[in-house]
Amino acid sequence: MAVKKGDMVRAIREKLENSLEAKASDTRFPPYLFDSQGEIVDIKGDYALVKFGKVPTPNVWLRVDQLEEFK
Repeated sequence: MAVKKGDMVRAIREKLENSLEAKASDTRFPPYLFDSQGEIVDIKGDYALVKFGKVPTPNVWLRVDQLEEFK
């Protein structure tokens, strides 16, 4: 999926849970990553900074291949 700033996305559970990033940190991901709408606020290389605005959470960097369009 080609993404750009302003796109509304959510994380793909299967790709995030089995990733190198998941193995390097806490694997208990909060449900809002997969269930709520996040907005891409920046892109650097293969990573996108995603802001989940409906809940008071910090922005998170995710690989673009771990994201899908929020429907």
